[in-house]
Amino acid sequence: MLLYTHPSCLQHDPGAGHPECPARLAAVLQALHEALPEVPWHEAPLADRQCIARAHDAALVDDLLGHPVVAQRQIDPDTAMSPASAEAAQRAAGAVCAAIDAVIEGKSRRAFCAVRPPGHHATRQQAMGFCLFNSIAVGALHAQQRHGIARVAVIDFDVHHGNGTQDILWDQPGTLYVSSHQHPLYPGSGLPFERGGLGRTLNLPLDEGSDGVLFRRLWSEQLLPEIDAFAPELLLISAGFDAHRLDPLAGLNLGADDYAWITERLVDLAERHARGRVVSALEGGYSLTALRESSVAHVRALMERDA
Repeated sequence: MLLYTHPSCLQHDPGAGHPECPARLAAVLQALHEALPEVPWHEAPLADRQCIARAHDAALVDDLLGHPVVAQRQIDPDTAMSPASAEAAQRAAGAVCAAIDAVIEGKSRRAFCAVRPPGHHATRQQAMGFCLFNSIAVGALHAQQRHGIARVAVIDFDVHHGNGTQDILWDQPGTLYVSSHQHPLYPGSGLPFERGGLGRTLNLPLDEGSDGVLFRRLWSEQLLPEIDAFAPELLLISAGFDAHRLDPLAGLNLGADDYAWITERLVDLAERHARGRVVSALEGGYSLTALRESSVAHVRALMERDA
């Protein structure tokens, strides 16, 4: 098991009172260091422009990386950059790519990237929803184009739909995007009829108040069998922990045990089809208590049967 992070991810500052604050990542790092002191940490490298440009238009890459921010730059009402933000976004994407390199090269079978800003709302053309670059989508295309992975499954259990990941992978051969999320909720996408250009987008909207019993049943009946049938050679996880009952920005009622459960199921699929290879990256989650509990439960489940 490998863990990736970088100090710059703590320095990204979207502004006073913003829910996507540095304290989120600090809570995750502290919890993982205390609960799993034996797991090695690795410094996330910078993803280069060519790697990021596989998932994003050159105009967006140039806009975010080519204009230094002196104080703060507001991209939209939810999304802002500080002087450290461009490097943090590059490190977040670089962490995912480095983790993918490591698991494919056999250094470990699983990895978790404790990084921010999150990424799954960033579309091919637009930074939005707290997100600058879409680290998981960058990683999926990196796995295909650098390593020749034929089938990559991206699994997203953040409470908000990953509209950016869906957008980037919509017509991408050899990918499967699977998401459960509260609906209606920001960004308003993620309905079942959104199937992707190749029919490999699967969305499971959940009503406000849905609990872990329903979550587990619907994943078992609808989503896990589809991932199994796809037989991915690599699983990537957008690990948002904001469907937790304590989260202030949403209304689902999951607990840390539910995140352990879904992670265990995904590890089982990876063992069956992907030589156990799973790379996960932190997305949302805005209760510090929930982040601590859920990140530890998730990483412990990733560690099962890892060698």
